Amino acid sequence: MIGTLLLLGVTGDLAKRFVLPAVDALNAVGRLPDGFRVVGAARGELDDEDLRRLHECLSSGMLAYRPVDVGDPSSLAAALDGTREAVAVYLALPPGVFATTIESLGEVGLPVGSRVAVEKPFGDSLESARALNALLAKTGMDAYRVDHVLGMDTVQNLVAMRRANPAFDRLWSGESVEQVEILWEETLALEGRAGYYDRAGALKDVLQNHMLQLLALVGMEMPVSEAELHERKLDVLASARASAGSRRARYVAGRLEDGREVRAYTDEEGVDPDRCTETFAEVALEVESPRWTGTQFLLRAGKALASRRKLILLHLRGGGELELGVDGPDDVVLRLAGVATEALELRAPAPGDGLPPYAQVLLDILSGRSALSVGGEEAEEAWHVVAPVITSWEADNVPLEEYAAGSAGPS
Repeated sequence: MIGTLLLLGVTGDLAKRFVLPAVDALNAVGRLPDGFRVVGAARGELDDEDLRRLHECLSSGMLAYRPVDVGDPSSLAAALDGTREAVAVYLALPPGVFATTIESLGEVGLPVGSRVAVEKPFGDSLESARALNALLAKTGMDAYRVDHVLGMDTVQNLVAMRRANPAFDRLWSGESVEQVEILWEETLALEGRAGYYDRAGALKDVLQNHMLQLLALVGMEMPVSEAELHERKLDVLASARASAGSRRARYVAGRLEDGREVRAYTDEEGVDPDRCTETFAEVALEVESPRWTGTQFLLRAGKALASRRKLILLHLRGGGELELGVDGPDDVVLRLAGVATEALELRAPAPGDGLPPYAQVLLDILSGRSALSVGGEEAEEAWHVVAPVITSWEADNVPLEEYAAGSAGPS
């Protein structure tokens, strides 16, 4: 197992809220190797208060800090302290500097067995994703494309449930399922994320990555091995086609679930109204495979909505549905419609080891596995799936609707 984590962007929100707590979680249950260390790096020197905050994020005290310029290979080499052992380099950085950082790391030349973890979004278009993949291939580094959704217990158990329950897998087809809804609905508004979100929007922020990974896991044929998992997911993404009908909208002023009044999205600090960024996206897809003939896949993501729902919902032909929670709710509910007035409900909480998603992902990175990563071709195919939608929206062929913050979305 890799014993050194070089965390680039250690002072950023992602590192402090997710990656460092993930290290703490793994350390608390004894899943890290002896002598494990975190080299946190960012621009400039830190004052005592900055260091104290970072060490509070990492209670084990295994953190060292190094100032670094990701565009300067010698600076990165200095941060590595001349180690000859394999390292995991985690790019908790703005997407705009991924390419520069990868080029610099390629010049440094990482020790054998090292890995580079790249956060989402992996590119902002099919062309940019291809360029990033080509750059990683040119440098010869072992790349790990992060999507923390794959580290959720509920998502991992989606595959386990299908494998362990042949009856469920027989249900998993167009013959039984009329529609599959994949929902990523949030009650939170922008929450100060304009710098990133206003250039991404709901489609690129979550639908193109998180939700298409869920689509791949729902739609794939069951892999016989971990090595085959990425092939089966790629089969689904390569056969997914955007069908007629997509929607986009953004919220106007309203009251959120917690009672807070929020301004219209276009009045939020840092938002450029002329970008026409959507806070709600809905895309209908078809998966062109024998298993899913006649089934519609509907992916819907939105901010500032009436309720928080992150789940997969299979609507059965003839009535009834199977609900698989992803991140609130997080249980499994089967409702079978019949002659009774009320449908039969079977509930089962999703099992798991209690580790947070980023801890699962980090363990995958450090152990040399890739079960929870996104393959290079997967990343490209995901952009290929949404490319027609992006083109249509940029041409203004789909109207930008509005909905009140705290509502169920556009009517």
